[in-house]
Amino acid sequence: MTVAPAPTATRTVTADEIAAYRGAVRAELPAARDQLASPVHAFVLAHAVAERTVAALTADEPGPVSVVHLGQDIRCRRLVRPGEQVTVRLEVLGARREPRGTRVALRSRLTGDGADLTDSPSSPDPGGAAEPFAELVTSALLVGATALEPFGEISGGAAAPAPAGAAEPATVVHEPTVEWIRRYALASGDENPIHLDADAARAAGFPSVIAHGMSVLALAVEEITDRYADGDAARIRGIGGRFSAPVTPGEPLRFDLQPDTARRVVRFGCRTPAGPAVKSGWAELAAHPGRAGAGHDD
Repeated sequence: MTVAPAPTATRTVTADEIAAYRGAVRAELPAARDQLASPVHAFVLAHAVAERTVAALTADEPGPVSVVHLGQDIRCRRLVRPGEQVTVRLEVLGARREPRGTRVALRSRLTGDGADLTDSPSSPDPGGAAEPFAELVTSALLVGATALEPFGEISGGAAAPAPAGAAEPATVVHEPTVEWIRRYALASGDENPIHLDADAARAAGFPSVIAHGMSVLALAVEEITDRYADGDAARIRGIGGRFSAPVTPGEPLRFDLQPDTARRVVRFGCRTPAGPAVKSGWAELAAHPGRAGAGHDD
């Protein structure tokens, strides 16, 4: 089949939704030291466009298709701002057949309402189109999808940043609750029944409702922000990880954090008693404003 052009969406982001999302993630943590958006909020804005794209890709499937989120990379030039009009443009990078269905890779680019216009004299289009402030690469398995012809590349985003040595590691344990999962669902807009209804979750093969994979990634970001970025969410310039198993409420969820010696790269993993839940996690931090080299935007 021919892949149709992916949809584009534009909407204004409110201060209330930014605060609600970050508050939901940090429900069991102290209040954030700033009122900035979570770096993971970029995924929230792109999610609805990705859902519509997947629906278009699977429109010709003869049977039901379910979506399993396999991995996520997010690169940020800056965070989304309250009151900003954001446009999401998505493209399908590729598709590959697998035994259970079809694996796809999607790239989303988010641009603001003029704050990032390429107006430097060296720009090929001075005063022209805004540059993306965030870029996401999403990997997903479309279980049961057999009609989509393979094409393109599914290798994912750029390589994770390389750490410079290893500093003292840290471990922190959280215990997601049903209420935390529910609050995240409402704040993120992802109200898939497997996160909210125990019967729906059991029908999908889970023992109970499960946490959103992105809620676990967002919680890792908050721990890294507090411990290694002096509470400044704007210093998080990238985050990524691969989802390997569901997280159920009432069980300990352990985050193992490994910063490098420069506190610019933090590798992490998340585990439940059943095994790894997030593998190959990484976060990239901008330099502290008071340190040498911190004036560079990247």
